[in-house]
Amino acid sequence: MNDLIAGCCRKERSSQEALYRNFFGYGLSICLRYAQNREEAVEIMNDGFLKIFQHIHSFDTSRSFKTWLAKIMVNTSIDFLRSKKKLVFVDDISQVPEPGTDEKIIDKLSYEELLKHVQALPPAYKTVFNLYIMEGFQHQEIAAMLRISEGTSKSNLFKAKKILKERITKSSTSGTNGIDLNMPLYKNE
Repeated sequence: MNDLIAGCCRKERSSQEALYRNFFGYGLSICLRYAQNREEAVEIMNDGFLKIFQHIHSFDTSRSFKTWLAKIMVNTSIDFLRSKKKLVFVDDISQVPEPGTDEKIIDKLSYEELLKHVQALPPAYKTVFNLYIMEGFQHQEIAAMLRISEGTSKSNLFKAKKILKERITKSSTSGTNGIDLNMPLYKNE
């Protein structure tokens, strides 16, 4: 791995291509959690790899490359959503109860089905959900990253979980394993 990184530092095309191929799937899996669709995720991921190649000389080889790559992909995803003005945060409430989940329903979902449910969330909810649940950040860290209050982070996570629970419950009780794309995200729709 260090030889590959050294080759990328020297801007060797073959090393860059090998690194891209080796981490394509991993990078794409991260970007898919933030994007609306695969095409958008590939665009974000390619922007992320461009940043990686531009800044690979600053990578500390004593650390995990995969962790460094993941952080760049997450930040690139957030930057992409900001640039498209898709991140709109609302409701700053400081005490939000956690919605319960039915573990049996979630266990029946495939990764792809769950990913489709997450991708259908509004961008702000999806971003906070991914940062908290998937990436393991705390609300204080999310607030700093997204330039919002901790209460807004908590509120957006609560709403994301509520929407996901409703959609997953509805799709599992309707007897389909797929997603009803006509199903409204909100009760008011």
